[in-house]
Parts: sequence; structure tokens; C-alpha cells
Amino acid sequence: MGHQCHLGANANIGKNVMFASCVALVGGDHKFDAIDVPMRFAGRDTFKTITIEEDVWVGHGAIILQGVHISRGAVIAAGAVVTKDVAPYAIVGGNPAKFIRERKRLNP
Repeated sequence: MGHQCHLGANANIGKNVMFASCVALVGGDHKFDAIDVPMRFAGRDTFKTITIEEDVWVGHGAIILQGVHISRGAVIAAGAVVTKDVAPYAIVGGNPAKFIRERKRLNP
């Protein structure tokens, strides 16, 4: 785990997972739907657990939101904002994170 990572959510993290610096796991957002209640008094949503399976690499400054499931062998690009589940061996990046390509075997 790199410097200045922020683990602000419930998370299950598998073996051999790498976090670069400044990675954030974020959970429990503020409620904001009721316009008759100031947001600071509206309370917080329930925490949803983030799951990161084995052999995942999370790049510098990536943000992973609550409830997301990142499957085995995935790569999260630097600066990505992950709002949805990530398939096994997928490479995702951007804001919001989108599928870029799959990782592949060197010796098929």
C-alpha cells in the first residue's frame, strides 16, 4: 500500500493486491434527496462493503466507491473513479471508470 491511501469504507481485500499512493476507498455518502432538510443534517446512507479480489493493481489516485466488486486480476488505472463492478482480468480507467481491455496470457 502506497503513501497517503484513505480507507474510508468497509472492505474485503484479497491477497497480492497492490495500492499505489493516494488510493481512496470511499463509503457511506451523505443523503441529499430531501430538499427540505439541510444536507449536513440529512444523515448518511448505509455502508456497502467494497470487495477487491486477489491479484489486483490499483493505480495512483484511484477512487473506489462503496459497494463495488473488483474481480481477480483486474487493473485500475491511475486517477480512475470506479463506480461499478470490474470483471476478472479487466483493465479500467477514467471518470467514471470504463473498460479499456482485458489482460491476456503471455504463453497461450
